Amino acid sequence: MARLSKLSRSIAGKVAMVTGAGSGMGRATSYLFADEGAHVACCDINGDTAEATAQAIRAAGGSAQAWALDVADKAAVHQVVAAVAGRFGGLDILVNNAGISVRAPIDSDDYDAQWTRAVAVNITAHTYTIRAALPWLRRCETGGRVVNIASTEGLGATPSISPYTSTKHAVIGLTRSLAVELGKEGITVNCICPGAIRTGMTEKYPEDAKQKFARRRIPIARYADPEEVAHGTLSLVLPAASYINGVALPVDAGLTIKNA
Repeated sequence: MARLSKLSRSIAGKVAMVTGAGSGMGRATSYLFADEGAHVACCDINGDTAEATAQAIRAAGGSAQAWALDVADKAAVHQVVAAVAGRFGGLDILVNNAGISVRAPIDSDDYDAQWTRAVAVNITAHTYTIRAALPWLRRCETGGRVVNIASTEGLGATPSISPYTSTKHAVIGLTRSLAVELGKEGITVNCICPGAIRTGMTEKYPEDAKQKFARRRIPIARYADPEEVAHGTLSLVLPAASYINGVALPVDAGLTIKNA
């Protein structure tokens, strides 16, 4: 039958830049976007893992190119964003996924260094990539899309990781502020708040500890696969998502709403 709706749910032909694309949620997001027909710029501080992601996409018939990128390096960010836009003819979607997990009790000897590192990678780097991408996002006919990956730590707190928790609260604040600032240009800025996900950040925890935590805290009673987060990200970058702006979307199976 003929379609009755008007708005597109396809990102085919769009150019998407994903940071932290070498593993975990970044890799899953890159794979999913490529499956949906996007040209994907796979960026990671580890150039080899970024290239592995891009090669897997190309082997499956998709379009991808890899760049080694330290998102905390402002000059490098501007250089890579320009290279991405030059390679694919523009930039429509930016996913700020790269981040680090930092454990540092407030009285630890290295607290200052850990704080500085977390701020540089988890929040300041987002401003570098967004500012560098903005000229191209403004040219996107269906509206540029920015998705910042925060965390459920941005909606609550856990002891001894205040640098990480603080930066994730800041990601939500940055998202909301830029959503208000850029919305009038048709550019939406949203963020995803993942809960317990099977990524490099959580692989250090024993499996029995994961299962115990999931049974106690998560209504669905399991950790998520990175692809489940990627689908949440995809939903925010669709052309049809033009009226979704400034949200902090928990992808946590209900972790943040469970009281007991």
